[in-house]
Amino acid sequence: MTTNGSPVLQAKGLVKRYGRVVAIDGSDLELYPGEILAVIGDNGAGKSSLIKALSGALIPDEGQIFLDGNQVHFRTPMDARAAGIETVYQTLAVAPGLDIADNLFLGREERKPGALGSVFRMLDRSRMRAEAKQHMADLGVGTLQNIGQAVESLSGGQRQAVAVARSAAFGSKVVILDEPTAALGVKEGNRVLQLIRDVRDRGLPVILISHNMPHVFEVADRIHIQRLGRRATVITPKSHSMSEAVAIMTGAAPPPDQQVGAAVSPGE
Repeated sequence: MTTNGSPVLQAKGLVKRYGRVVAIDGSDLELYPGEILAVIGDNGAGKSSLIKALSGALIPDEGQIFLDGNQVHFRTPMDARAAGIETVYQTLAVAPGLDIADNLFLGREERKPGALGSVFRMLDRSRMRAEAKQHMADLGVGTLQNIGQAVESLSGGQRQAVAVARSAAFGSKVVILDEPTAALGVKEGNRVLQLIRDVRDRGLPVILISHNMPHVFEVADRIHIQRLGRRATVITPKSHSMSEAVAIMTGAAPPPDQQVGAAVSPGE
């Protein structure tokens, strides 16, 4: 992971209110090139709202979002996707009845060249299957031999692999993963963690939202702790233990005096 450079994705002072309820209360976030940034927080800490704001699923009432140093205004998830931010939600949003290739290209289907594609709107299934197979191979997913296999026939870990591969294939700037190992067994959970490392190693910075502390401390370069609608602090697996992170997250212990963005930079 590099120690130089400005944030790829940055949030400054984001606020989101629902009547008298404040979901995000002036929250900040920085994601640097080549890192896995974990976002943790207790229920109601505002981490889901923060991520939705970054991915276009929610429009903040106040604050700014920057991508590669330029301010952006996402009105829909499609805006964020068009800007290169891909999000895999906990529900996966895969179509069980479709095959792996169709799921990877869902909403981005390739048409056949010439009149067959432009006039008759025929899909180039052979091209999509070849590219899907390559995307899966790039992430080291060798357990899926038949790219035409229906997603409903896959295990939980394999479905997650399809969703992660889709995000890596089309995310040109950032990949956001919401609880990717939830409800997975140990073996499949470890496989998904390796996929996350592979995505990072291919040059895409990753935001990982997770309640699983062992997984967070295993793969994260930095850990953003969200509490009461804002960032409490940012730590690293080297600077703090799991129990210390949980104590800060729940309010049992005060956050360190030095808060990051500024305090803990990538590589430290």
